[in-house]
Amino acid sequence: MAGTNHTPGLSPRAAAAAVLVLGFAVSLALNWPGQLSYDSVVQLHDGRFGQYNPWHPPVMAWMLGIADRLLPGTGLFVVFDEFLVTASIVSLLWLAPRISWAAAVAAAIVVALPQFLLYQGIVWKDVLFADCALGGFVVLAHAGARWRNRAARWILICCAFLLLVLATLARQNGAITIPFAALAVFAMARRQRERWSTAIAASLSLALLSAVLAFAASAKLAERTGGVTGVPGQWKLLQLYDLIGEVKNAPRVQLRSLAGVNPDLVRLIRTDGARLYTPARNDTLVGSTDLQNEFASTSASAIAAQWNDNLSGNTATYLAVRARVFYWLFFTPDPVQCDAIYTGLDGPPRYLRELGLARRFRVQDRVLGKYAAVFVHTPVFSHVAWALLAVVLLVVLARRRAVPDIAIAALLGCALAFTLTFFVIGIACDYRYLLFLDLAAIASAFYCAATRPVLPTTEADWRSGTENRD
Repeated sequence: MAGTNHTPGLSPRAAAAAVLVLGFAVSLALNWPGQLSYDSVVQLHDGRFGQYNPWHPPVMAWMLGIADRLLPGTGLFVVFDEFLVTASIVSLLWLAPRISWAAAVAAAIVVALPQFLLYQGIVWKDVLFADCALGGFVVLAHAGARWRNRAARWILICCAFLLLVLATLARQNGAITIPFAALAVFAMARRQRERWSTAIAASLSLALLSAVLAFAASAKLAERTGGVTGVPGQWKLLQLYDLIGEVKNAPRVQLRSLAGVNPDLVRLIRTDGARLYTPARNDTLVGSTDLQNEFASTSASAIAAQWNDNLSGNTATYLAVRARVFYWLFFTPDPVQCDAIYTGLDGPPRYLRELGLARRFRVQDRVLGKYAAVFVHTPVFSHVAWALLAVVLLVVLARRRAVPDIAIAALLGCALAFTLTFFVIGIACDYRYLLFLDLAAIASAFYCAATRPVLPTTEADWRSGTENRD
């Protein structure tokens, strides 16, 4: 009779996994074959016709092209994103030998969040990056839990770094994931009493090999862009945006270096640029055709020289401008202006015609949008709230002794560091840019909620984490 309370199908692990899988099915059904914005349509077009726009990370077009050849459209790509994030979170349930019933409640909360229900169906590189980065660190956690199984450990570590290489290719600042993963490998190796030399050699080798692979893949994909990348142009635009912001913030700022090269551009920066500038996004600057033309005719080196002069000579002004831009990105004071919610399908008319698509806004798109809107102006749509949760979880993980906790802590640390990179490179407040921070906090909170009440007390217990002891 005592065994009747432990029916196999009623374990907390199985219940939580079932909720997450159900959430995956619902999200996929509501979003299929994907929510497509302007950028999504452009990248699908690039992928189908094989010529990539260098302004976007070419890996996105490459993946969309492969999926499109197997099944026209973005359906398979959406399945990949949805499956990757769901599998990553579900697999956390197998990191500990026992799971609390809190896992089932936490799973229900996770699948109800817009970051899971809606965002995973939007065809954006930011979603791809966030899912790959999350998956990479979760796989590293599994490597930590199975450290004594040499073959399993190295297979998992290699898979983790492959996911992080893909994340690096998906976002220009995604490369920050690799050093954090290398640090996690080093810390786990030392936690398992590996020699210092072994731990250092392993972590450095993995970081170096991943960097080489990312560079080689980027160079190969760039062949479809005519051998160029959009990075130089993006830096040039960022520097112009900063210069205009400095003039807006402090009209007496001098632009002598640039004036010697193109005085017309300087004049337009002080007039049209200052008038159109907003720290919320750089898109408004296209409102001046003259400014855009003069900017295009000015060399990147001339823009960079003036930007460097201002950085060294007016550092306080630069930091003030950057702080305002980062405020909009991190605090998202206007969710509408920062595109917190997107549903439907829209894009360049010519591209839509060539892809055989049409603008759409289905019933389920409307329902998803209204559902997500319920959470606007709540902590659910607050990067600040998720960042604070991430800091709290870092403290919790630091107090625990499990080897997998190291990888989860590295995930949180990486997400926070990734967020800070936008202090330097941010040019728009789009909510999706920091989706990685949200997902890292969500997955880590789920992990802690599922395992905290039943923490094992020895490393041996964690190494047996693949056994179901519920």
